Amino acid sequence: MASPKTVRVITLGCSKNTVDSEELMRQLQGNDWTVSGEGGPADVAVINTCGFIEEAKKESIETILAAVERKRRGEFGKVVVMGCLSQRYAAALQTEIPEIDALVGANKIDAVVGTLGGETKHELLGERALTTPAHFAYLKISEGCDRPCSFCAIPLMRGGHVSKPLERVVLEARRLAALGVRELVLIAQDSTCYGLDLYGRREIAKLLREVSRVDGIEWIRLMYAFPSGFPEDLLEEIAVNPKVCKYLDIPVQHVSDRVLASMRRGITSEGLRTLIGKIRAAVPGIALRTTLIAGYPGEGEREFVELLEFVR
Repeated sequence: MASPKTVRVITLGCSKNTVDSEELMRQLQGNDWTVSGEGGPADVAVINTCGFIEEAKKESIETILAAVERKRRGEFGKVVVMGCLSQRYAAALQTEIPEIDALVGANKIDAVVGTLGGETKHELLGERALTTPAHFAYLKISEGCDRPCSFCAIPLMRGGHVSKPLERVVLEARRLAALGVRELVLIAQDSTCYGLDLYGRREIAKLLREVSRVDGIEWIRLMYAFPSGFPEDLLEEIAVNPKVCKYLDIPVQHVSDRVLASMRRGITSEGLRTLIGKIRAAVPGIALRTTLIAGYPGEGEREFVELLEFVR
C-alpha cells in the first residue's frame, strides 16, 4: 500500500483500544502523515474494532460498512481494520466484506504502520497523540489475560497476560505528565496480576508507588482489579498514598457459588464478601465500581435474588 497523506483513526471498544489508537496515531505522525479529525475525507481510514460482546461486534461491523460506503463514494481511499474483531474473525470479515483493504489483529500497531507503508519509530515507543481531555489519560500496564472465565474471549483475542516493565510504565507516565496530564487511569485486563510474569510476584502496589513519584501527576486511579488472588498490600498503598484515589474497579460478575463456579471465577461467595469487607476496613469511604452479569446460563430466580441482595 502506497504511503497515505491523511489517515483517519476510528476507535471503538474499551479504554485499552483508546491507548492503542493513540500510540498508532503518534507513530503515524512520526512518519509525517496527517491524522485527520472526525467527518472529513482521508486517504486511509483505520478502524480499531471491538469483538467482545454482541453489541460491540455489531457496532464494529456497522462502522466498517459505513467506511466501505464512504470509500465507494471516494471519501476514503483505503479501509484498514485492526483490533479484536479482526483478530477473532479475520477470515469471515475478508469473505463477507471484501472491500476491506487490509486486516490486522490486536496488539499489532507495528503491523498497521507497516501496512500503510511506514516504519516503526522506536524512539516514539510509549508516546501518544491523546484523544482524552487534556487533564487525564489512560495508561496500560499490561496486555492479555491468563484467567479461564467461561464468558470471556479476551485471552483468545488479546493473548496471555504480559506485564509492561515497571520502568517502561514510569517512563510513559513521565511523558504523559510532560503533555500536561494530571490524572492517570491505570488499565489492564487483570491489573492485580501485574508483575507475576516479569518478577514472579504481584507488584501492583509497587507500581502505584513508583508512578505516584512522577512530577506533575496528582491523581492515580486503578481499574480492573480481579478479586481472585487479590494482593492485600495494594490496600495499604491506596490507604496511605495521597495521590492514589480512594477508588477501586473490581469486577465481581456474580455472588452465587453455583454461578461463580460455572463462570470459573476462582473465588467463592464467602471469599468475595470477605474481600470486600477487608477493602472497606482498610480504606474507609472507598468508592467501589463493579460489573455484574445477570441472565448467565444456569442462573435461576434464587441466584438472581441473591445477587440483588448482595448489591444492596
